[in-house]
Amino acid sequence: MNYLHSITELTNEEIMTTIQRAIDIKNGKTEKFPDIFAANLFFENSTRTKCSFEVAERKLGMQVIPFETGTSSVSKGESLYDTCKTMESIGCNVLVIRHPENDYYRNLKGLNIPIVNGGDGSGQHPTQCLLDLMTIYEEFKKFEGLKVVICGDILNSRVARSNYHALTRLGAEVKFVAPEEWMDHTLPAEYVNIDKIIDEVDVCMLLRVQHERHEKSASYTKEEYNAQYGLNSERYNKLKEDAIILHPAPVNRDVEITSELVEAPKSRIFKQMTNGVYTRMSILAQVIEANQ
Repeated sequence: MNYLHSITELTNEEIMTTIQRAIDIKNGKTEKFPDIFAANLFFENSTRTKCSFEVAERKLGMQVIPFETGTSSVSKGESLYDTCKTMESIGCNVLVIRHPENDYYRNLKGLNIPIVNGGDGSGQHPTQCLLDLMTIYEEFKKFEGLKVVICGDILNSRVARSNYHALTRLGAEVKFVAPEEWMDHTLPAEYVNIDKIIDEVDVCMLLRVQHERHEKSASYTKEEYNAQYGLNSERYNKLKEDAIILHPAPVNRDVEITSELVEAPKSRIFKQMTNGVYTRMSILAQVIEANQ
């Protein structure tokens, strides 16, 4: 893995290698890269992804260069390319970038250091996808034949897009649940009524309503949205005994999921966050090794 821009660039074998290495690290395998310098360039707000990467980098023994957009030369008009080229010039070995522009990495081809995509607009979120896959694999030890439903703001979700591509390629059956205005018909998934399939699914993945990407405010109250498209106690009780609940977070409690279900027995939401550190350690280790 020379870099990680999009989940679609990875083969199934590379996906499984990344998952297995993350599991090995979680089980105690030591990985150390003390002479590597990393910078996390986040041009959108983030808690989980940014902090998870920083913990992953520090666990790998890497040197983490502080970077905040508000105090950087970006505020003076510096381009993303020039910012990245500066980081390369002063000795950074790898950059983790989140940016509001879809496919931002296509404009960084002049760099000589690898980019790990921490999320690009509504395009791709490959590291979130890989940690989701790790969490699913730990539960079921397979992807082939699993039934997955992804519910929510599909149109604006880089998580939905990445997971759809990866899961279908690995043999899972993926269906979507969404209001009509948040459907993405560029993805050839079937849209279904949540109540017609909730008792059949192995994985119920919920998505945050991304108000910041909407041109106009949603016409639903949180109660209406939860009743039509969210996971509530009635639907939870219809899930199969071994079904699991995922959510990339942040969670809008009582909107896409009723608050008391966030830490219910079938929920793996916080386990996803834990697995995110190990998945990102696996990704970084592979990228660093490929570029040494």
